[in-house]
Amino acid sequence: MKKIMDVKVSVQRAELHKIKTDMLCVGVFSDPKKLDDTNRLLDKKIGASAEKIIKLGDFKAEEHTTEVLYTAGKIAAQRLMLVGLGEKKKATLDTLRDAASCAAYKAAALNIKRLSLALHKAFEDKLDTVEMGRACAEGAYFGSFRYDEYVTKTEDAGPDKLMIDIVEPDQKDAAKLNKGCAAGIVVGRAQNLARMLSNRPGNVINPSTLAAEAMKLARQTKGLKCTVLNEKAMQKKNMGGILAVGSGSKSAPRFIILQYNGAGKSSRLPTVALVGKAITFDSGGISIKPAANMEAMKLDKSGGIAVMATLKAAAELKLPLNIYGLIPSAENLPSATSYRPGDIITTASGKTVEIQNTDAEGRMILCDALNYAVRQKCDIIIDIATLTGACVVALGQYMAGLFGNDDELIKKLQNAAQDSGERVWYMPSGDDYAKEMKSKIADLKNIGSKWGGACTAAAFLGQFVDKAKWAHLDIAGMDVFEHSTSCSAEGSTGFGVRLLTAFLTALSKGRKA
Repeated sequence: MKKIMDVKVSVQRAELHKIKTDMLCVGVFSDPKKLDDTNRLLDKKIGASAEKIIKLGDFKAEEHTTEVLYTAGKIAAQRLMLVGLGEKKKATLDTLRDAASCAAYKAAALNIKRLSLALHKAFEDKLDTVEMGRACAEGAYFGSFRYDEYVTKTEDAGPDKLMIDIVEPDQKDAAKLNKGCAAGIVVGRAQNLARMLSNRPGNVINPSTLAAEAMKLARQTKGLKCTVLNEKAMQKKNMGGILAVGSGSKSAPRFIILQYNGAGKSSRLPTVALVGKAITFDSGGISIKPAANMEAMKLDKSGGIAVMATLKAAAELKLPLNIYGLIPSAENLPSATSYRPGDIITTASGKTVEIQNTDAEGRMILCDALNYAVRQKCDIIIDIATLTGACVVALGQYMAGLFGNDDELIKKLQNAAQDSGERVWYMPSGDDYAKEMKSKIADLKNIGSKWGGACTAAAFLGQFVDKAKWAHLDIAGMDVFEHSTSCSAEGSTGFGVRLLTAFLTALSKGRKA
């Protein structure tokens, strides 16, 4: 395996026309159709090229569009990239994050070694400077990511390293940008770690190797501790759900426990459990999936890996919180030893579940992990999972489903979604849906009717959280770019890392909903 491209982001204090770089990027709004003062000064130095292409209509400055101009040595940068920002009245922090991602994606495609961003200059009267530094760094890491660990041919290979500067001439603004950039670097790296691990195939990542990655992460991250439960340990804790799902594979299941105690024993802030589904490959088991596109089921571990990466980010940000990262992991395969439709499984909570479909396996491993969080007396429990195709039917590939039992927690996660750019939509999972999950021969069954599948799945999980404040994120459809976009390569998105880190950061500061 070769190493993923090394990306380094920093803030540089310099005049924009004097920065020596392969490419300088500036942002342009589509309304009004004219350059702002910063861009006008740069454009004047290179011969009004930008103004000409805008007036001709060749560059409309719509979101996620770019135009590269060559400076012919008239400024220190070899190229000037215009990045479209869309309408100014609609612009948000996520507009800036996406613009930085587009610029970094284009830079990697052009084999550029040094990229300089001045995108924030277009937002100076609209957004907080510290937050702009964070968004630029997050976007820069997101756009520059390529998953090519197993590509052996070297032709058209991208750069091994990419240096990205956020350029600001003013000393005070540079200091503010640097503060935000430092946090953005932590989150951006964590998200790209999640993307790398999620993209790895089932013959590389199975429950035991995922557990080894978690142990490695804990060793490399100050303040993070990892414990792994094997089959025997799970049997002692009666984790029948995880054991059943993993029973068909030679790769035995694991229960990964990450702990970060940033607040110590006397904290007044709530203890949080993040629970992530990590099915390292999901064939559907005995209720086997169709063959078409089954290769994408290596990504069914995305929720668990998002939790791993979020714990890493929380530790590196030194958040004053106590956090559990609970990751039940199994491989769901059909074999002579697989669990079957019709089986009745006793879960760690003592509740019994009638199996009607072995492809509804995510909820079976999550229910044991949710019960573990309850036993640890966690005040807030948030689970994240590529749980249901029904959620994709409901919301498409634009936002994740958000469910839960506490209005304040839901509001905080909605705020975090807005802050992080990882969007969610609140959906129901109350008593009506819970009734559908009742079995005639056990306490529960693992599927409901054909309608409202995301809601009934969430209602099933809600039976295992006792009195804790709980939220469920169904990220099916959000875990992958099936094709490359103008801002990102295809493959895992690492969805949930920015969202959960934004939630934890706000919680650590005592922010109310």
